This record gives sequence, C-alpha cells and structure tokens, in this order.
Amino acid sequence: MQSLDRAFALLEIMADAGGEISLSQLAESSGLPLPTIHRIIRTLVGKGYVRQLPSRRYALGPRLIGLGDSASRMLGTWARPHLTHLVEELGETANLAMLDGDKVVYVAQVPSQHAMRMFTEVGRRVPAHSAGVGKALLAQLPDREAMAVLHRAGMPAATDRTITTPDAFAAEITRIRERGYAIDDGEQEVGVRCLAVPVRGGPAMMAVSISGPEARVSWEFVTRAAPIVQRAAAELAADLDHRE
Repeated sequence: MQSLDRAFALLEIMADAGGEISLSQLAESSGLPLPTIHRIIRTLVGKGYVRQLPSRRYALGPRLIGLGDSASRMLGTWARPHLTHLVEELGETANLAMLDGDKVVYVAQVPSQHAMRMFTEVGRRVPAHSAGVGKALLAQLPDREAMAVLHRAGMPAATDRTITTPDAFAAEITRIRERGYAIDDGEQEVGVRCLAVPVRGGPAMMAVSISGPEARVSWEFVTRAAPIVQRAAAELAADLDHRE
C-alpha cells in the first residue's frame, strides 16, 4: 500500500508540474529518496503510465489517457442530472470543467433549449485565464500555483476584453474568492457571458458554469443565478463524495 500511495503521489506531482519533470525535482517535491523514486518510476514506465524523454526527464504516459477518458465519461454521467436541473431552472447551457495540465477541459455539458445558445464540445481544452470555469478553477489554487499556470501557458487575448496581465488577473482572483463565483464577460468569445462556480469539497478540483448570449445573461440574470449555481455546485460535490 505504501508503494501504491507513493506512485500516485509522484504522478500527481508530475501533473502539477505540467506533465513533465526530472528525478531531482520529484525528489525535492516528494521528499522521497532518489533510489525509491527511480524504482517506482521504472515500474510506471514499464506499464506505460510514465515515459522517459530524450532529455532524460519523465512525462505522463499514454496509458493515462484511456483512464482519464473513462473517468471523464463517468464523471459526466454523474454530473448530468445536476447540469440538467440548472438548465431547467435558468434556461442557459450548463457546463462542468476541470483543470487539465495548464488548460481547462470541459467534461460535461447540457445545452440550452434556446435556438441561440452557447455550445462547447465535451473534451475541448481552452486557456484558463479567459474562461469563466478557468478563473473559478485557478481561484481554488494558492496564488503562487495559479500564477505559475499563467506563466507556463501565457495569457493570449481571445477578445479585446480578455485579461492579459498577471497583476490584473491576481486582482480578478481576489474578487472571485470574495464573491464566490467567476465571470467571463465576453473574454473567451465575443457576445457570450458565463457565470462559473468552484465545486468545493468534491473528490477533484472542478467548476460548474452557466453560459449564454450576453443579451439574455444580463447582470440582473447573474445576480439571480449566482446562488442557484452555487447550490448546484455544492450538491454535485456532495453527490460525488457519496459515490466515492
């Protein structure tokens, strides 16, 4: 059991480092002796869960992709009733997203019934700094880790409203933590507004959002919808913890 705990700990450290790391960095982050790390990593390489790069650094391996896809599909199945309830109550598209490396990946969606609606493919990856769910996810991290994500990924402008400087984003994170939700005000796609809420207390770091055309997702709508989305996020976290 100790070896299993250590193997998972090393995989998580690799993921937090962006998916690629050296043995010395693993030793520094884990506190484990190098011979122990080398033995565990060699086993993970042999199973395809880790791969060695030409630089002699190590990266997450391809077998994790299949596990991640299966887990995402199951998570989407469990989340769907909660997202469906949000759509029924608020009328706009509901999403569930997670942080995948330095980007956000959408793992579930229930679309609005409106002809004009927000639609994002499940599995799509987007920059964290310009998406409501990305902001809600980064706000759950310590400041240093959140800024490290932005440093590695960059902060390109998707629209003329996108936040593109670390100082402005740090101030945005402070606002998100104070009010309990994040807003994407046309920062990822022109004309689209998104309200996103962290899923706190669940088995993994996630965010739930509701999004639609800014003509319908007005600021009055945001004020009314925020506690509803927050309640849905809390109920989803409790449901997932129960299933775990």
